Amino acid sequence: MTSTTDTARTPVRTDRVLLGCMGLGGSWDASPWSPADVDAAEAAIEAALESGITAFDHADIYRHGKAEAVFGEVLARTPGLRERITLQSKCGIRLADGDRPGMYDLRGATIVRRVEESLTRLRTDALDVLLLHRPDPLADPAEVAEALESLHRQGLVRRFGVSNMNAAQMARLQAHLGLPLVANQLEMSLLRRDWLEDGVLVNTPASAGVGFPAGTVEHCLDHGVTLQAWGPLAQGRFTGRQQTPEEYATAELVAELAKAKDTTPETIVLWWLQRHPARISPVIGTTNPERIRACRDAAVDAPDLGHEDWYRLWITARGAALP
Repeated sequence: MTSTTDTARTPVRTDRVLLGCMGLGGSWDASPWSPADVDAAEAAIEAALESGITAFDHADIYRHGKAEAVFGEVLARTPGLRERITLQSKCGIRLADGDRPGMYDLRGATIVRRVEESLTRLRTDALDVLLLHRPDPLADPAEVAEALESLHRQGLVRRFGVSNMNAAQMARLQAHLGLPLVANQLEMSLLRRDWLEDGVLVNTPASAGVGFPAGTVEHCLDHGVTLQAWGPLAQGRFTGRQQTPEEYATAELVAELAKAKDTTPETIVLWWLQRHPARISPVIGTTNPERIRACRDAAVDAPDLGHEDWYRLWITARGAALP
């Protein structure tokens, strides 16, 4: 299959914030889900919708498939809900099972089967977006592309993206894929700043400690790929669960800015990501309705952070001046 054009595309950006659904479905094992798990999923979904969040991020492995299953139960008992939301899932990771180790699997037949299983659990006819969860070193990009295009032709998946991939891996897949990659989901937060510091620590000793693949953010910007940030709230490390002096200092600054701007600390943390020119879409992982609602301003309003505010947050979180 011929590749798409190399010219820049307009980013596919319809949602400021997504709700990550990894926490739905009960325990991380193969035990059945319960009615209480469905009720908890429904409460989280309702809180998200009330907060202007209409995109939901899944993966086939979350809670051994139970996250998708309980979400599907909510869809089944809420007429019209599916038409109001964007539904995204991921495939490509196989959990350990008995003597079989955990591994990555992006063989074409596996991708198709996993999508079909996700659709059954979610009780829907199609995914709006499918992401490839992790790079599989054994994957044949032409075979992957053929599977994705088959899913698209059948109307089972509308758009495609990746997760945890670097620019070179994306370019290699895109060279075989006649459909644009629209998203890349990576860990990005005020705590995990390698994605940002990679670009400013060049030619300094500190660059040796940066593990983020160089050029990935720029590649996504140039090719219209939306960056989705998983772990954007850093497990509350700046909004109540501080562990280091830098985190305590940053939490104080976050609280100060939240008070000045009449919003929540969670919103300030998300605005810091959204203020970047890459127009990052945070994927919040909480299932606590109160905490979901605390992210409302990030979902519905443009980031109200000035140039200096943004840098103050970055430098305070670093615990050191910029080089």
